[in-house]
Amino acid sequence: MDVRSFTVGPVAENCYIARRDGADHGVIVDPGEEAERILGAVDSLGLTIDAILVTHCHFDHIGAVAPVAEATGAPVWCPEIEVPVLADIMSYVPWPGFGPFESYDADETVAGGEHLSLAGLEIDVVFTPGHSPGHVTYAIPAEGALFSGDVLFRGSVGRTDLPGGDWGTLLESIRGLVDSFPEETTVYPGHMGITTLGAERATNPFLTELAR
Repeated sequence: MDVRSFTVGPVAENCYIARRDGADHGVIVDPGEEAERILGAVDSLGLTIDAILVTHCHFDHIGAVAPVAEATGAPVWCPEIEVPVLADIMSYVPWPGFGPFESYDADETVAGGEHLSLAGLEIDVVFTPGHSPGHVTYAIPAEGALFSGDVLFRGSVGRTDLPGGDWGTLLESIRGLVDSFPEETTVYPGHMGITTLGAERATNPFLTELAR
């Protein structure tokens, strides 16, 4: 699999374009901002985008969904609990100075447990709440990849002090990922650098409870 990472916006969110090696179809995960930059990469790669996958609806992950969807014609898959946020983004931005962002009505919804066949990729949707109520992780087991949004980072985890956040729930979501996928699985997080499940289990100070 060929994954391109783009750190966008003032919160330094990671957007990803993923495709099978050499393929001319792909998916975008969490286009948070800088739509022109993301679309420029799509054009330079000669890609048709088959889907836009949203892990959760905090503004820094969805700020460019509308323009990217309109430009590519790709359907947007959104956690069903958080559809109202995507449909009215600015009402849910907790701090001044961000945006304005264009809202979008989700084309498809996910809740966890779905299997998606998109752009030649076989994607399992895993319900991973704790950072936000409807958060999902997109797993591509055949490629050893997890698009973890803001659940798990390199050396850190998602914050739980925003509405709907809960530490115990987040920890159980991470436990589920660690227990379900091989330690060599690559984690493509919503912020900071790419890592693996094994590296985080061994060194992430926030995961010490998992070792007990």
